[in-house]
Amino acid sequence: MTRAEETCDDTTAERAVTVTTDGLPEWLTPVVDAARTVAPEQLSRFLPPKSGGRQSAVLVLFGEGERGPELLLMERASSLRSHPGQSSFPGGSLDPADGDPATTGPLRAALREAEEETGLDPSGVQVFGVLPKLYIPVSHFVVTPVLGWWHTPTPVGAVDPGETARVFTASVADLTDPANRATALHPSGHQGPAFLVASALVWGFTAGVIDRILHFAGWERPWDRSRHVPLDWRA
Repeated sequence: MTRAEETCDDTTAERAVTVTTDGLPEWLTPVVDAARTVAPEQLSRFLPPKSGGRQSAVLVLFGEGERGPELLLMERASSLRSHPGQSSFPGGSLDPADGDPATTGPLRAALREAEEETGLDPSGVQVFGVLPKLYIPVSHFVVTPVLGWWHTPTPVGAVDPGETARVFTASVADLTDPANRATALHPSGHQGPAFLVASALVWGFTAGVIDRILHFAGWERPWDRSRHVPLDWRA
């Protein structure tokens, strides 16, 4: 049984989460194929420790807007202790009620957190894949990226301004446009991919995941990696 054919029906959850690729738009096929074959070390050099870490999940939600395929993103409130002001996927830590962190937990956590943060209706989301667990050293999060297809969009927005500054979408056309790509420079000296889209600078973990999805899906276009952008780019 493949990961895309598993059904998660833990009784601790309010709803079963079925991971299926049935009925997806054709343009998502490269993402499905990449999710089935990509190895953790192909996504990030930061891999989870053998034990410990804060188990969490994010929802990498693909929709289709006026400009074609797009991703749902949010900007975290500047007052948050963890990753303040950063653009991110909806997501957060697993709760005990989400179920087993090794199987069902990340799927339910990703949908639950997305609903709590953006107000989306999880019934309009089809989970079609899961990427390998990744690690964010600065916050010790062990993150499972959960891939979703937003087949029935619902209105979204910042549910709690204390946590979320805004919710927005970024089109794949903009994300793959070389004019919107750069290398982010962190004060620590770390460098990583960045996207300047929707009046936001997307960098860090989120940009890294997007960068790898674009690459392994065959959507990436050549871009100038020597173009640097500081994290105080609005100054």
